[in-house]
Amino acid sequence: MADRLKKIRDRIDALDDRILKLFNSRARLAQRVARLKNGAVYRPEREAQVLRRLQYRNAGPLSGHAVARLFSEIMSACRALQDALAVAYLGPRGTFSEEAVLKHFGGLTAAVPCSSIDEVFREVETGAVGYGVVPVENSTEGAVGRTLDLLLATPLKICGEVMLPVHQCLMNKSGGRAEVRRIYSHTQSLAQCHEWLNQHHPKAERVAVVSNAEAARLAGLDRRAAAVAGRTAAERYGLAIIARNIEDDPKNTTRFLVLATHDAAPSGADKTSLIMSARNVPGAMHDLLTPLAKYQVSMTRLESRPSRTGLWEYVFYVDVEGHQRDANLAKALAELERRASFLKDLGSYPAAVM
Repeated sequence: MADRLKKIRDRIDALDDRILKLFNSRARLAQRVARLKNGAVYRPEREAQVLRRLQYRNAGPLSGHAVARLFSEIMSACRALQDALAVAYLGPRGTFSEEAVLKHFGGLTAAVPCSSIDEVFREVETGAVGYGVVPVENSTEGAVGRTLDLLLATPLKICGEVMLPVHQCLMNKSGGRAEVRRIYSHTQSLAQCHEWLNQHHPKAERVAVVSNAEAARLAGLDRRAAAVAGRTAAERYGLAIIARNIEDDPKNTTRFLVLATHDAAPSGADKTSLIMSARNVPGAMHDLLTPLAKYQVSMTRLESRPSRTGLWEYVFYVDVEGHQRDANLAKALAELERRASFLKDLGSYPAAVM
């Protein structure tokens, strides 16, 4: 047994040596590419193409998700050799927004926590950081209104998206459930776990705070309190997890947007986001959406929001499949511009790699 085990470990060591050499060969090629293109080190369309190709070619036993995370870290390390990339996100540390940054950009990217969504937009707009990550919608609780309002008000573009499965945990300092009298969390997280909390802690006071990370911090100061937050927050604030995956919907997912001063080139599987409004005449909304149907452009999202420019006036947030350079979508957009009273192009970007 010991002899067989040693032979297997020797083979693993030999493979590790080969993998290390290949990693460094890849890094040197990435440096050559950076010198030739003499521009941004982060190309969302190229990275999306790499991850999709590798997931397609993956024969297992590693899952496609595991392959994507591994190569995201490799690309993060290669980027770090070329330039320091900073990404702002809705903090503090330990939030799901930070997890979205790590998933998309990798762990060697400088992640800058911000106190509000407004601050994330401001950091990117002023050039203090290259990119920002903000939540835009949750599969259970719907749209994040402040993100939508700022997309309308600022010149920033969308250059990527992240789909993050959100698994909530109940945690406290002791790991015991009996003494819990107060539960801290963000409003959306409390809503996502509403029925579980009703069943297991019906008498506990629920206290909404600015973030799940703040909830974890407060729970660490109060022996009779607990927090609903992600696993990362428990690790960050030294809490014990009482119960895992307490969200009411096991498919609970939050979509995040990657913000920049530019959008992305075509990747082969893209989305385009728009904001528009219709003229105040009968049938205007039908007329507005007709070009999408006419040119066979698939609409994946339609959300209305007050425009804040007049009473009962609304703008519509629309996501469609395809890149604005695609022939059919380009024709649809040209016709939309003639029909809409207002049209803002938020950018084309690669669809999230799960």
